[in-house]
Amino acid sequence: MTRLNKAYIPFRGYYSSPFCRWQGSLANENAISLGAATANRWFKKRKLDPTIIDYLYYGITIAQHHMFYSHTWSAAMLVEGAKDVPALMINQACTTSATAIYLAAQNIELGAYQAGYALLSDRCSNGPHTIWPNPLGPGGEVVSENWMMDNFNSDPWAGFKMIQTAENVAKKIGATKEECDTVTLKRYQQYLDSTANDRAFQKRYMFPVEVKVGKKGVKLIEEDEGITPTSAEGLAKLAPVEPGGVHSFGSQTHPADGNCGFIVTTREKAKEWSEDSKTEIQILSYGFARSKKGYMAEAPVPASEMALRDAGLTVKDLKAVKTHSPFVVNDIYMAKMMGMDVYWMNNYGNSMIYGHPQGPTAGRLIAELIEEIVLLGGGYGLWAGCAAGDTGAAMVFKIG
Repeated sequence: MTRLNKAYIPFRGYYSSPFCRWQGSLANENAISLGAATANRWFKKRKLDPTIIDYLYYGITIAQHHMFYSHTWSAAMLVEGAKDVPALMINQACTTSATAIYLAAQNIELGAYQAGYALLSDRCSNGPHTIWPNPLGPGGEVVSENWMMDNFNSDPWAGFKMIQTAENVAKKIGATKEECDTVTLKRYQQYLDSTANDRAFQKRYMFPVEVKVGKKGVKLIEEDEGITPTSAEGLAKLAPVEPGGVHSFGSQTHPADGNCGFIVTTREKAKEWSEDSKTEIQILSYGFARSKKGYMAEAPVPASEMALRDAGLTVKDLKAVKTHSPFVVNDIYMAKMMGMDVYWMNNYGNSMIYGHPQGPTAGRLIAELIEEIVLLGGGYGLWAGCAAGDTGAAMVFKIG
């Protein structure tokens, strides 16, 4: 049972940076130090003292320099050494954000402390190229691994590329390329809604990052980078990536760089630190699952069913749903299995359109979910997503 009663997020006690397509403006920044520096700037902008943090969960999935110390280092940088904040590093691939938020919520529930912070940052750009000793191999030659592409293209347990796991699910439910293209175009149109009126929706939660330019210059990144203009005609022309498949490069996400952060605290502290004390954000439940080997796109469904069951809710009770769908069939499958309208989900876009830095991806989606429900006047919201290794997670929130 994962029902929670005491864990809250202050209204606007969260941010997400813009996401930049890999090898873009954030490509040369260390994700650990950039994440901590951005969170520190956000605290100052919100006129909150970062030393309110009692414990930090740091989520990262792609190795960076000094990753061994990433959690304690980022905590120290965030509070500028003004307090000794203990920390834990978390890597759960694409569901890292949600799990970090839930771990903080669990400890609030237990009364272990009053304020946890989930800081998530990743950089898909310039991924490490690692070597592993192999003294008993032919000539003692090393085993090499390209951190990003080798793992995207082969799960050592299931033996599939990530896209092949999506194709397995698409074949199971009879999804067509035309169906995938239609839903993909809707997601792009939903993303455009978030940029309307001078990015009014994005500005509700998005916080810019500062990057170095040369030896002394600084550049402010305020908007997403690398969004691909999408049309029905363009999608129709793109061939499937896998022979006989239904996913083109247009109907899947792209690697990106970015960061995000969430304060998780008690109801009383959430009121104190909220931009509007009348808006409450309660974390109700967390669901988790692992699907059949090689069927990653199925995993968000049992995770969502668990989270909804523990929250005492059904799909009909939800005001909004946001998903991490690295492949569009994730949403098609979830909608069919859970009785949802696939075109109703993911208002204001999702990670299939604006990219996937991994660690912070779910966090941005959760921030968007909260803001959408606030605009709708309050209610219940569900976030769900899959993660490498055929796993999935889900969270239910009450906003009012």
